[in-house]
Parts: sequence; C-alpha cells; structure tokens
Amino acid sequence: MWRIWRLYDPLRAMVAQGVFLFGLAAMIHLILLSTDRFNWLDGKSQAQVMGASATPPAAASES
Repeated sequence: MWRIWRLYDPLRAMVAQGVFLFGLAAMIHLILLSTDRFNWLDGKSQAQVMGASATPPAAASES
C-alpha cells in the first residue's frame, strides 16, 4: 500500500476526492430540486403532490 502513496501525493488525492464528492452531492441535490415530488423548497408536502389527503387513514379512524 505504501508504494501507491509514493506515486500519488496524499493531500492532492484527498482534495480531488473531496471536490468530486462535493460536486456529486450538489448535482444530486439539484436533480432532486428540479422534480415536483422531491422539491422541499416549494413548500408543498408529498401528500399534496400525490393528490392524497393530508391526514393518514390510520389517524382518521382512531377514536
């Protein structure tokens, strides 16, 4: 394993990995924000988007 780190600088490898992972996370979040179902900034709940009632059926039937 030590021979690998003689080929690559550990600091540059970790910085490159961090930049890649940050870019991947930003891309995933932007893709989710562009959908109607997973856009948490719009203020709509998933139940409203799916057309279901706001109260779950189990909570409405309990008395």
